[in-house]
Amino acid sequence: MSVGFIGAGRLALAMAKGFIRAGAVPAENIFASAPDNLVGRAELRNIKELGINVTHSNTALVSQTDVVFLAIKANAFQTVLEEISPFVTQRHLFVSPMAGITINSVEEALPPETRVIRMMPNTPLVVGEGATVYARGQHATKYDSETVEVLLSNVGWCFEGKEEYMDAVTGLSGSGPAYVFLSIDALATGGVKMGLSRQESLRVAAETIQNAAKRVLETGAHPSMLKDEVCSNNILGQSALAAIHKMEAGGFRALLMDAVEAGEDRTKELRRMGEVKNHVED
Repeated sequence: MSVGFIGAGRLALAMAKGFIRAGAVPAENIFASAPDNLVGRAELRNIKELGINVTHSNTALVSQTDVVFLAIKANAFQTVLEEISPFVTQRHLFVSPMAGITINSVEEALPPETRVIRMMPNTPLVVGEGATVYARGQHATKYDSETVEVLLSNVGWCFEGKEEYMDAVTGLSGSGPAYVFLSIDALATGGVKMGLSRQESLRVAAETIQNAAKRVLETGAHPSMLKDEVCSNNILGQSALAAIHKMEAGGFRALLMDAVEAGEDRTKELRRMGEVKNHVED
């Protein structure tokens, strides 16, 4: 199997690293393309250090690969897909991580019956700890799903879902790391306010959130149950309970729920704007 990345930025670099490190795809079977401009040349120099093949030609990449990741910005997808469409054959599987771009939009821009899978990663993928949801297009097979799952499992956790929930996934998982980073910063700032150094506070806050998340995943227990374990009838528990009372009074949970909803709504809005723009240009 050969794998190509149209676009050689951070996402492509992280995925290529993961595939090579796990032995899923040898470096000589991985290709990446980027425009022949200052940014594109820099990205290709960087990703070439992995030992993969690089080119400025998207069509050459498609001609030499089986699985093609569309690691490009959403506003470029129409131009890129029109360019490569004449070179697409039945052997190709296209995987799209573009936020707000539907499977149908990709399928319509490529030859009939082209196999397409849409994925929604998040930024921890760049350190091999991503949470990715993917959905099959109407022509993609179960074998295609298995292929994508094998590949993505090398850069984190993934599962197959329905495309109709992709906007919600964007608001939760795609945007979620930003909510967590904000939480870490706020907790660390609270530590600094109480006299800890900034470096100490950031490390403690990040480790606390990481270890709490690990406990949820490892135990399978409901977060409320784990919260109650912390809020036991001792000094630590009473301290935590007082803090949670303050958080609840400030609408902490409602704010996070609203954030997920706002993320989903904005994704839908941006997609509609893109659809209107493309319709006008057509």
